[in-house]
Amino acid sequence: QLQLVESGGGLVQPGGSLRLSCTASRATLDDNAIGWFRQTPGRRQQGVSCIFGRDSRSRYGDDVKGRFFISRDDAGNTVYLQMNNLRPDDTGVYSCARSNRIDCRYFPAAGDFNSWGPGTQVTVSS
Repeated sequence: QLQLVESGGGLVQPGGSLRLSCTASRATLDDNAIGWFRQTPGRRQQGVSCIFGRDSRSRYGDDVKGRFFISRDDAGNTVYLQMNNLRPDDTGVYSCARSNRIDCRYFPAAGDFNSWGPGTQVTVSS
């Protein structure tokens, strides 16, 4: 069974940057769309970003457009989320997930994502 693991979270000051990584055991991450989602206190789960399978096309949630960037390494083993100009309301648990689709057609909805990592905490505070 596919297991996803996130890393790269931590504490950062407003305006700072972090890069999250999503890796898989016993599989690569280039055949299906991969998404990043976040759970923030008091809010519903939000879709942050999605990258197409076998492609570099991507989608972003409205709150992060122009600040966050998703990418996949050449080997297809890792999906990154580069987060710039972080704000306190970006604080939350960030999880990556694999879709059962090759595209991000229904993103930011999470219904097509069926394999999830445990998440990594991102805290933006001064």
